[in-house]
Amino acid sequence: MIHIASLQMEDEDKLYAFESNNRNYFEKFVPSRGDDYYQKDYFRDRLKELLKEQADKQSYFFLIKDTNGEILGRINLTDIDYSLKSGFLGYRVGEAYTGKGVAGQALELLKKEAKMLKLKEIKAQTTADNIASQKVLKKRGFEEISREETTYEGKHLTFVYYQADL
Repeated sequence: MIHIASLQMEDEDKLYAFESNNRNYFEKFVPSRGDDYYQKDYFRDRLKELLKEQADKQSYFFLIKDTNGEILGRINLTDIDYSLKSGFLGYRVGEAYTGKGVAGQALELLKKEAKMLKLKEIKAQTTADNIASQKVLKKRGFEEISREETTYEGKHLTFVYYQADL
């Protein structure tokens, strides 16, 4: 059984360990956050920025946790546009917890949070080679709406954009 919990400053050490331990795995699917992100002081400053964004209700950041409080992943609603009743989904699940339904369960929990915020739609993007993420999104009611070819740090990427009505 999993739950999602709002990100808090008290999560810093466990979250830093989670991100550091899964860095190589995450960077197989998404562009790197850069070396600075993994410096403790920078990480702390970035966490404070996220918490301010959350306090300002621009975004909502959640940790996916098991019953023991272990961080299994992260799931977020960002770039919330209250006039359009829309938000943007982001998530990442640690390598040890993939293929176990964690992302799908967390996404259903996030949808409930989004409905409480009176949102009507959630948008998402993934890279074309991240098949697992695409499967999660499609299984949870997201439809592909477009694709975009781009180059990021010298690497060719195709982003796939999705949307789901709530």
